[in-house]
Amino acid sequence: MADINLQEIHDTLIDVAKRAGEMITSAHPSTSTTDTKKNSSDLVTETDQTVEKMVSATLKSKFPTYEFLGEESYHPGLHLTSAPTFVVDPIDGTTNFVHAYPYVSVSLGFVHNLVPLVGIVYNPFTSQLYHAIHDQGAYLTTALGMPHERSQKLPFRNSPEPLRGLNKALMAVEWGNERDGNNWEVKTKTFSALAGSPEVGGAMVHSLRSLGSAALNLCAVASGTMDAYWEGGCWAWDVAAGWVVLKEAGGMIVSGNKDGWEPKVDGRVYLAVRSTKEEEQKAFIQEFWGHVKGQLEYDV
Repeated sequence: MADINLQEIHDTLIDVAKRAGEMITSAHPSTSTTDTKKNSSDLVTETDQTVEKMVSATLKSKFPTYEFLGEESYHPGLHLTSAPTFVVDPIDGTTNFVHAYPYVSVSLGFVHNLVPLVGIVYNPFTSQLYHAIHDQGAYLTTALGMPHERSQKLPFRNSPEPLRGLNKALMAVEWGNERDGNNWEVKTKTFSALAGSPEVGGAMVHSLRSLGSAALNLCAVASGTMDAYWEGGCWAWDVAAGWVVLKEAGGMIVSGNKDGWEPKVDGRVYLAVRSTKEEEQKAFIQEFWGHVKGQLEYDV
């Protein structure tokens, strides 16, 4: 990895994210002009495709020997390899984008030997940029490009408060676009188990939030504003960038399925936990796994 300049990659990805953000905020999608992929809950817009083409062309021009894996150019049979690879979601939160709900991000990750090393997650509607380099910490830059631009190290609290268990937790979850079958049943039964009262065998978490962007959810856990995030069904381009931000902020990521302590970035099932003492993180994970009602299974 000696010949890979992570700082240069980081700085380039920030510039690309800014350009992508301008394209996203100047677009005006609507539900009537939006296409679908798998079903009516799996949306894609012309802007998704245009942004990815710009990102791909820019990165291939500057780093011609590196691979590229993007959501809109993906096809079945294409897999993440050990080669240096940019892993990109041009618009993470397309459904939000279409509905003008401003929880939307550009997710730009760099992965080598299947390990995420650089992560850029940018919400152009709020001008919030999460960024991290392996072993160099994670940061949130706010008011990007404005006179009062400011960067803050993550997590927000220098001494994160203890992670006291599920019944004290605010968690992010997502419904996904599979609305029947095994994974749907596992998710809905697990949601019920997490939210239900102890009288019905539930964990009674403070609440569950379903906000629609995996990358921003990971960054919320990294910042400490969410305690954890459980996900099944998303792809490497949804999590690669946020993975770096989370890990560099002291968070832990494991499989969303029981006993999966060594998750793969393209494993499609994840549980992210915020920074605190390692023994508290592991105890929280074990408690969470005890409330998962079945096994999430996705093609990879």
